[in-house]
Amino acid sequence: MALTDQTSRIRDGEELPTEAIDQYLKAHIPGLEGMPSISQFPGGASNLTYLLEYPKQEFVLRRPPFGHKAKSAHDMGREYRILNQLNAGFPYCPKAYAYCTDETLIGAEFYVMERVKGIILREDMPAELGFTPEQTTALCKSFIDKFVDLHNVDYNACGLGDLGKPEGYVQRQINGWIDRYERAITADAPGWEPVKAWLRDKMPADHPKPGIIHNDYRFDNVILNPDNPMEIIGVLDWEMTTLGDPLMDLGNTLAYWIEATDPAPMQLIRKQPSNAPGMLTRQQFVDYYAERAGIRIDNFDYYYTYGLFRLAAIVQQIYYRYFHGQTQDKRFAKFVQMNALLEQVSLQVINNSKL
Repeated sequence: MALTDQTSRIRDGEELPTEAIDQYLKAHIPGLEGMPSISQFPGGASNLTYLLEYPKQEFVLRRPPFGHKAKSAHDMGREYRILNQLNAGFPYCPKAYAYCTDETLIGAEFYVMERVKGIILREDMPAELGFTPEQTTALCKSFIDKFVDLHNVDYNACGLGDLGKPEGYVQRQINGWIDRYERAITADAPGWEPVKAWLRDKMPADHPKPGIIHNDYRFDNVILNPDNPMEIIGVLDWEMTTLGDPLMDLGNTLAYWIEATDPAPMQLIRKQPSNAPGMLTRQQFVDYYAERAGIRIDNFDYYYTYGLFRLAAIVQQIYYRYFHGQTQDKRFAKFVQMNALLEQVSLQVINNSKL
């Protein structure tokens, strides 16, 4: 089994025009020779990611999904800019080479970046790594360290001070995700009414120290050094990055963090090896983050519930495209069931919360 991230055959309906892409890249990147072969990375349910293999150089192409797109989502130009400017303060961003605004070329805007070869951890920890629980704990803490480092980046020094508006961030996120969810509702989806009311009623003030937030920080968006898998060498998927409350970002990340002791239905939606022996629990994750960031976190139930609801809204937006026949990707057929499960987990958190 190859530990480095592998591509596969392009999914039906998601093909790219090889000659048009080749002509564009040769006009914008000097020294390219030959024709590229194109394959697709199988992960990801939002933007689509392809590998372009030239005889002497490899690139990664990112484009929006086919079909219905949420307003303001999938901004290729914004993601391209973030990669180029954030690297000065957070050296784990891949280098971006070209950004194409001509939608007639492949049917959408796209950008091309360097390929960072490495290991990406998905559902389960590869046995080939042979990690002990102690090594897994160390990797988990390194993962959190990078998260804290990102939140502490001087975004003004990187020229990204206009990336978002930290003031009022919590309120905008709660109201915004409720609105997005309601606009993506289908007849078979849950309403989330008690959770939406609780999130509005218990809303905290914005964190006093805003930062650059990734909004999708997970192990399957992190690249490990193939020669030293304990070392993180890259962070991917900057599609939703903005300025805002780092605790909201922490809630987003913990919504994906399925523990070994979580019930079986939750294990079915796990997309990273957060259940592996040695991985921190959600509470340990929060405690270590707070220690490294030098802050207190007393009301994490709120941020975790927000993360669960936001994840359900993302899932529902994707399911909406499948429900209306705008994508044929069979992975999305059961996303409405995932949505309902996330609602049940949120209600349990609320029922046990002291807020």
